[in-house]
Amino acid sequence: MKIPKRLQPLVDDGLIDEVYYQLMSGKEAQVFVVSANNEVRCAKVYKEANKRSFKQAAQYQEGRSVRNTRRARAMAKGTKFGQREAEEAWLNAEVEALYRLAQAGVRVPTPYWFLEGVLVMELVVDEDGDPAPRLDDVAFDAETARDYHARMMQEIVRMLCAGLVHGDLSEFNVLVDHSGPVVIDLPQAVNAAGNNNAKMMLLRDVNNMTQYFGQYAPDLLVTHYGEEIWDLFEHGNLHPDVKLTGQFAHSNVDADIATMMRIIEHAKQEEEDRKERERMARNGEF
Repeated sequence: MKIPKRLQPLVDDGLIDEVYYQLMSGKEAQVFVVSANNEVRCAKVYKEANKRSFKQAAQYQEGRSVRNTRRARAMAKGTKFGQREAEEAWLNAEVEALYRLAQAGVRVPTPYWFLEGVLVMELVVDEDGDPAPRLDDVAFDAETARDYHARMMQEIVRMLCAGLVHGDLSEFNVLVDHSGPVVIDLPQAVNAAGNNNAKMMLLRDVNNMTQYFGQYAPDLLVTHYGEEIWDLFEHGNLHPDVKLTGQFAHSNVDADIATMMRIIEHAKQEEEDRKERERMARNGEF
């Protein structure tokens, strides 16, 4: 394929041997399958700030430390230099998160290097050696859905034990290789202890996973893993091998409302899926 403009300097410098094809394009980056050091890898090319559709950077950057006080002051004042530094910090966040989480035993792609807005990392593949599908592209039976949900809860726990909350976790940024789920897309990962939005983001991450797997195993929809995980974290009782129950002692009213909302959302999604299947059948798209 024609070499993308952002990758050409890296090809010229011999850091990338060849660009094979574009794997995906998302709200913050494009991902290409490349050859580097004679190995097949992926290159994540981050979009410029004004071209990204991920708009809540300030909410996610709260609590991130900047060692250089001059840079920190410039970022706080919003000067041109500060804006460039904030952009650099945003881009470096994924690299730092990948190294930290890999060391903590979280299943993430191995990062190799980051240069000029391009992150080269492991290409996650399936059992046939092809790029691994996203969770959204995989169908599950109820038993497997429960198993994968439990695995994702443990990945979320390991992330939190490492001090991070993914912040944007969904079926679209989890890959499925031959051994199970692999978490990707981490530039918005937040500091669990230093960000006031961390609890909300963790609950949302857990809820997204529960809603997704709940379409295959509806009994998951009445669980409360997010609240349980955060409560253990707040009280210093969370560790990577903690045994979760999915139960949490809300007040009865709060628990009933949360349960009912999940059931209602599940029913609405089921109805939308049914209508979509009928539409596809009428149009001969199956």
